[in-house]
Amino acid sequence: MQSSTPSPRGEPGGRMSRSKTNPLRSWGAAALSAGAIFLAGGGGLLADGLDRVGALGRLEPRGGVRHVYGPPHPVAVIEALHVEEGDRVAVGDVIALLAGIGPARAELERARAVQGNAQRELERSKKLSRSQVVSPAQLEALETASAVARAELVRSQEEVALYTVRSPIAGRVLEIHVRAGERVGPEGIAELGDTEAMYAIAEVYETDAARIGVGQRARVRSPALPRELDGVVERVGLKIDKNDVLTTDPVADADARVVEVEIRITDPGPAARLTNLRVQVVIDANREAAAP
Repeated sequence: MQSSTPSPRGEPGGRMSRSKTNPLRSWGAAALSAGAIFLAGGGGLLADGLDRVGALGRLEPRGGVRHVYGPPHPVAVIEALHVEEGDRVAVGDVIALLAGIGPARAELERARAVQGNAQRELERSKKLSRSQVVSPAQLEALETASAVARAELVRSQEEVALYTVRSPIAGRVLEIHVRAGERVGPEGIAELGDTEAMYAIAEVYETDAARIGVGQRARVRSPALPRELDGVVERVGLKIDKNDVLTTDPVADADARVVEVEIRITDPGPAARLTNLRVQVVIDANREAAAP
């Protein structure tokens, strides 16, 4: 922010219209009315000449939150849940088994037995065909039967897979929505996130978007965090959209136009268990943006 003089309604830079308050920086407006904006280590005044952009945002794991639904069964009921909230999972780990897996497994065992028997019969007949005990037509029929049995085995294996819900990512179980015996609803079975890297998704007011660039430093804070967190702008959105993070300011515009800016938090530890936490973000727009 270039000036230490607040706008008529308290917004940094005086960019809003006279009729509306900037909703994304209402927290910043309150700070500015006292003549300061938060900085690492305390309240630095805007008179320092540095250009800063304030915004509200939320915490997210790398890649966002993944809702796990399982296979597209019309009705899915949990038979067994294999994870709990907070558990770490790898790609392919079993999250849950769906009701109906028992009969599917039984059918798989039957298909394996049929395929094994067909294969043994085919191999025996091939040996006999050398002495012309088995005719070419009989051998061809046995080869067809063996191929059909293999296809049935593959189908049974895929059927069992449809009743087994596996993790699509490596990460942590953030929330579980259903338990054994319950029907899977619109929220899915569980929510997963890669909390090894955490991001602040800042909703930057559209008029400030041009001042933001990849590589700029940022600071993130919330009363729920043990300390202010440092971060770096990693991506600037390409679309103007309606804000999702709402302020408690009763006169703020609930339909503000914003750009989402992804800020990678340098030390993700304090934020790892606080997905979706509303945070306050200040981006140091004075720094030169790194080349993309």
